[in-house]
Order: sequence, then C-alpha cells, then structure tokens
Amino acid sequence: MQLQELTYLLQHPEAITGYQADMLSSTINEYPYFQPLRALHLKGLKQKESYKYNNALKITAAHTADRSVLFDYITSDVFNQNEISNQIKQNSENIKSMEVSEVDDISVDKSVMIDDALKEHIKATEGVLDPNLFKAKSNPIPKTEIQNIEDSVISIDVDNIAPEKKLNIGKPLEFDKKESHSFAEWLKITSFKPIVREETKDNDNSNSESKSTTPLEEKLAIIDKFINENPKIKPVASNAPKPKLVNNEADVSDSLMTETLARIYLEQKNYDKAIQSYKILSLKYPEKSSFFADQIKLVEELKDNTI
Repeated sequence: MQLQELTYLLQHPEAITGYQADMLSSTINEYPYFQPLRALHLKGLKQKESYKYNNALKITAAHTADRSVLFDYITSDVFNQNEISNQIKQNSENIKSMEVSEVDDISVDKSVMIDDALKEHIKATEGVLDPNLFKAKSNPIPKTEIQNIEDSVISIDVDNIAPEKKLNIGKPLEFDKKESHSFAEWLKITSFKPIVREETKDNDNSNSESKSTTPLEEKLAIIDKFINENPKIKPVASNAPKPKLVNNEADVSDSLMTETLARIYLEQKNYDKAIQSYKILSLKYPEKSSFFADQIKLVEELKDNTI
C-alpha cells in the first residue's frame, strides 16, 4: 500500500474497503506496534463483517497502551458507520439541497394527438388479433395444497439452518458505550483458550501420572529442605483480624449481564455459562423472554451436538 493511500485512510477510516483491509495485514506484520494501523485494520474487518474481527480485536487490545481509548473507538459512530450508510446519508442530503425547477405543462393538443393515434392503432388490429388467444389457461391449485407447500418450505428452511448460524457465532462482537464491563470481561476471558471437548483415553492418563512422579518427588524434597532450614512460623493470635478472601472466579453480577457477554461465553464454547447468562437476561428483560428462551434451546442443541 502506498504511503499517500495509507495517510488518506488514517484520516478517513470510514473509506476503507475489504481489499485494503487485507493489504494492511502485511504492513502490520512489519510494524506490529503501530496502534493507528491496527485500529484502521479493525475498521476494515468490521466493514466487511469478517470472522477475523474478534481475534484481531483481542490482538489490538494486547498492543494498546490504554484500552479505554480502544473501547471508545470501537463504540464510536465513525467506527460503526459503514460506507453504504454514509453514501445513503450523503445522497439524501444532496437531494434535499437540490433546487427543483418548474415543470413545463404538457399541452392539451399533444395529449389529444397521442390518444387519437392510439385509438386508430387499436381499431386497426381488432380484426387481426383475437384477445382470447392471449389468455393463459390456468389450473387452479386448491388452497389446502398451497398451504401445505408453504408450510413444508418454511419448515425445511428453518430446520436446515445450523444453530451456529442462528446464534451468530463467528460474527463481529458489537459493544455499546455502556458495556465497558463486558469489554473488560471479554478481554479477560479470551486470555484463556476455548473449552475443547475431546475424549481422553485411559492410556494417556496413565502415562501422564507416571511422568509426573519425578517432578513431584523434587517438589517434596524442596519442601522438606525448607522446613529443615527455616525457623518455625509463629501461630497467629486468636484476636488477629481475618483476611478477606477475594474470589476472582466469581460469577458476573446480574446487573452487569448483557447480551454481548452471553455471546462472549458462547464464542468461548462455555455453553453452561451462556445458558445461565440467557436465563439471567430473561428475568432482567421479561419482554424478551421468548427470544432468550429460543437462544437457550439453540445453545443446548449446540452443546448436545459437541458432546
């Protein structure tokens, strides 16, 4: 990519295309810590709804010094506005600003002449053409058969759609300005690998146990050496204040639960937490309970298929 083109895109990120976003990948490999370049690449992936967007967002966050700035960027109107909507908005503004000139009146004489010519043409063809020849002979289908065909088509279309597609798995995650907690939670979750459900063999377990015997003996030897060489620890007084234990793995508060966070659990294949999230959202937003119930069914179906 030429420097002039890159400079223009950095000043006008809404003008980036999918092809230009692909070209930026090689430039990012050369300058991995150029944060504006990664932000521009994110915009291009979001523009074409690429499945690579979520992973690119995680990598960009790792290369960003202040993640709050990144969050403000991905929730801004400039980032979420695509090129098509910009063109529609610009065209509507141009139409409003256009001056409409007065339309010339069509004279009565011209309309009369056209009507007379049309009538003469129709009269000349009456003896040649038979209107009955142009009537389509239709065999009416009973309404019951039409209804059965429509029902079968609808049922087939719905059944053929995979749960992954219905749940929008792989599509770019969209964060709202109020979902800073969901964004932080997503960054924390993505530091772990997705849950991989694979069958483990007994032989692998036995081999791992046999291999772990040597490190265990080394650890026990270190502990014994520490006990022998270091003085005994004095017991804590009974009136000493007890330290407060913080559970880092505590569940997210119900008030902080969002649909985006539920999708995050789904992307990480943590189906149990995704189902629990949709249950919380169903209680939080009763007007959308039917929608969340459908989401729970789809997640359960997806969970059963992966086991």
